[in-house]
Amino acid sequence: MAVGKARAHGIGAVSVRHAFHFGDAFRYAATAAADGLIGLAAANTRPLMPAPGGALPVVGNNPLAIAVPLPGRPPIVLDMALSEAALGKIRLAKQEGRDIPATWATDADGQPTTDPTLALAGMLLPTGGPKGYGLALMIDVLTGALSGGGFGSGVRGLYSDTAVPNDCAHFFLAIDPDAFDPGFADRTRRLAEEIEAAPTRPGVDRVYLPGQLEQERSESALRDGVRLDGSVLAALHNTAENLGVG
Repeated sequence: MAVGKARAHGIGAVSVRHAFHFGDAFRYAATAAADGLIGLAAANTRPLMPAPGGALPVVGNNPLAIAVPLPGRPPIVLDMALSEAALGKIRLAKQEGRDIPATWATDADGQPTTDPTLALAGMLLPTGGPKGYGLALMIDVLTGALSGGGFGSGVRGLYSDTAVPNDCAHFFLAIDPDAFDPGFADRTRRLAEEIEAAPTRPGVDRVYLPGQLEQERSESALRDGVRLDGSVLAALHNTAENLGVG
């Protein structure tokens, strides 16, 4: 719908309320980029992060993705949640018995912690401190508050109580570059090439555009298989054994 609006008017925005987890944010933004448009997708989540200095989660680690088409190449794709680290990384650290960086999470009292067990009972910390917190809040506004859907504490956990709706919200934006100044494709191509040609510091082979490393890893996984952490593989074997699955 946003792409259709952008084709007709140069720019198109759509909000979604009473929603659920939409998976990988980049897929929506990349859908617009595949059509030659700039795409943006965002969603809010249940509160997971405090305001700076706070001891109560007030905003989610709300994901944001922006995709920019590049002629003859995969798009430039920024896809990020606004916490310093994902909950899954903290769970993995607990499973493997190792500490986490103090910038990842707090304990239940809002104090930064390196203990993954305390972190899972506490709160995630925003990436970039106040900057990540501010971005997360604005995404809550663009998604839940704008659409008339859930926002703040009105968004609930995905699976904590399946009888209660999650009630998150989404926001999609599509921009047709042709509605602005001609030559967008050539300018973005030159910008990408300029970045890729930038010199690197000692010991670094190359620099990447946003999303480029993930794209290459995905291609490698399709070709060579998916690499699993040892603890994940052990857990899968244990589950299979408990279920009697070979």
